[in-house]
Amino acid sequence: MGKTWEVLAPRNLELGPLAGPADASSRWRNFKLARDEDGIAWLVLDKPNAGANTLSVDVLSELDSVLTSLEQDPPKGVVLRSAKPAGFIAGADIGEFGGMTDVAMIEERLREAHAVVDRLDHLPVPTVAVIHGYCLGGGLEVALACDHRIAVEDARLGFPEVMLGLHPGLGGTVRLPRLINPLEAMTMMLTGRNVRASRAKSLGLVDAIVPERHVKAAATAAVTGLMRKRRGSLLIPVVNSHYGRALAAKRMRKETAKKAPIAHYPAPHALIDLWEAHGGNAQDMQRAEIASFARLLVTETSRNLVRVFFLRETLKRLAGGGWSPRRVHVIGAGAMGGDIAAWCAWHGFIVTLADMQAEPLAKAIARAADLYGKIGHRRIDTRDALDRLIPDLEGEGVRSADLVIEAVPETLELKRKVYAAIQTKMKSDAILATNTSSIPLEELRFGLRRPDHFVGLHFFNPVSRMQLVEVVSHDQLSPDALAKARAFVGRIDRLPAPVKSAPGFLVNRALTPYMLEALVMLGEGYKRESIDAAAVSFGMPMGPIELADTVGLDICLHVAETLKASLQRPMPDVSQALRAKVDAGHLGRKSGRGFYEWRHGEAVKDPDAPTSSKEMTDRLILPMLDVCVSCLREGIVADEDTVDGAMVFATGFAPFRGGPMHYARARGAANVRDELDRLAQRYGERFKPDPGWDRLT
Repeated sequence: MGKTWEVLAPRNLELGPLAGPADASSRWRNFKLARDEDGIAWLVLDKPNAGANTLSVDVLSELDSVLTSLEQDPPKGVVLRSAKPAGFIAGADIGEFGGMTDVAMIEERLREAHAVVDRLDHLPVPTVAVIHGYCLGGGLEVALACDHRIAVEDARLGFPEVMLGLHPGLGGTVRLPRLINPLEAMTMMLTGRNVRASRAKSLGLVDAIVPERHVKAAATAAVTGLMRKRRGSLLIPVVNSHYGRALAAKRMRKETAKKAPIAHYPAPHALIDLWEAHGGNAQDMQRAEIASFARLLVTETSRNLVRVFFLRETLKRLAGGGWSPRRVHVIGAGAMGGDIAAWCAWHGFIVTLADMQAEPLAKAIARAADLYGKIGHRRIDTRDALDRLIPDLEGEGVRSADLVIEAVPETLELKRKVYAAIQTKMKSDAILATNTSSIPLEELRFGLRRPDHFVGLHFFNPVSRMQLVEVVSHDQLSPDALAKARAFVGRIDRLPAPVKSAPGFLVNRALTPYMLEALVMLGEGYKRESIDAAAVSFGMPMGPIELADTVGLDICLHVAETLKASLQRPMPDVSQALRAKVDAGHLGRKSGRGFYEWRHGEAVKDPDAPTSSKEMTDRLILPMLDVCVSCLREGIVADEDTVDGAMVFATGFAPFRGGPMHYARARGAANVRDELDRLAQRYGERFKPDPGWDRLT
């Protein structure tokens, strides 16, 4: 079937993402409309002064006007696409969500938006959505209202609304389960994960995948009927039946509750309820979708998750800059160094990975190949990334590197020895970065020829999954080198969090009392599962005991000892318990045994452990908040938004709470300070509240 439109390629009128017919109409601010020689109308969305198209009120209003024009003078067909290189439509304009608290008003807005999309759905001529790049949320809902969807090879489609505490609200819950297997449709909406073009085609979400040069021919084939519309699966009516929905919904609730408890994340549960109750009737489903979306939009969870979205955008902007290094040299092929090198190579850098022994280099390359196999979708991409990742036993790559990243073990003397050996070989303008997790840069920079080009880039484990990198500055770092370091973090698709040099910086300093208090509680006789449950019930992705095992008990011991020696804050002495584990070789997940036994990468837990209490949760969480306040008072972090973003994206701090400082303010700074005082009286000076709380109350 693919050849049906490819034979038309010689007639192809180039209508790429940035192009349109010369006579395109500019009657509208956001849209251009033109007809080609076949009488097909090409409607191009190009929102001015924006890097991506979003569905704002003005865009939908203009689309309504465009549809009026098309109805008055119908073309042979309509092709809708984007002029933005980034993609089709990146969802709704989230900025318009702010301050909306009246459910009735939200419902009215949604009904108006639905009317526009329904009008597109019912246009009396064939409609085609041509999708390149990202097509998300409301953008995918607009595409679903078209008769055909053609994907360019780089397309990615998805419904990420669940990440904002919502579900699709512009007809997606109605149209998607009627187009593709409802179980696949619900999975897309419940997880928020994107699908690539090839997966979208196998699901039946798009009718064809074409290279950009064949877009015109494919769209013409769709309009003229040469492209047959894919038949829906026979399972669709079966699963959408009353009994099919009831059976599937029961299983969905069980699986969803494991990862998204309804008390913390109501949106996926509301979506399941919506589909089970109304999935058999499109009109009822649409009305119920509007009401459900409006209720979710005013919840605390949704407001906080929208806040987290904007925290991400704020950190992204810090990565702006024009620095384009080509070569990166990583020293140390251990778990962190090897994974940093692999991640940089995946993002297009030529990376030399140095180590004194061949064995860790071989293991690092093997881990990289395994990672690329999981995150890559084309063999050629994996091959090219592995070609860029070069083992370097002699360390000669340092001579041509624009950026050198040191990732050797956390020993001051060892790191200084490495710097002394390489600094005469480095290019004069190269930046030297350390991946230290706890050592202040003032101690590391001693003896450097270019301390102004020395910066901290503290990655978190696992590198391929943790979104944040602490960009650590000191008083001799040049502004230009700092800007370049932030830009580099953006180039490898990570979020830079600017922090000043101090023991433990922000994230490890805040996590340390959380994890140490868990060990104190373990020594008091609490079950490890109960301690972890106290944190998970608050919303942490995993408990502190399991986290310690995951990080590695040897690393936890080193960080705890370093911070205890460096900070004035009283800290419980749990080094003996950690030391006993480390000396026995029980390092946690990586050794198969720590505080838990680990099988197949999972901690073995007792399902019958006693439940946790609110005081247990406060003993774990409030010291984290106290450290965040201390870091703000000391100027280690500039503002509360940076604290919240760093803690959410580096530790998974309960996103639905909006970050530790946002949670503290929502709970009441005075309340938190008073509870810390009470805990200090009962358990000791380590809970004594920081003086910085007085500024917040």
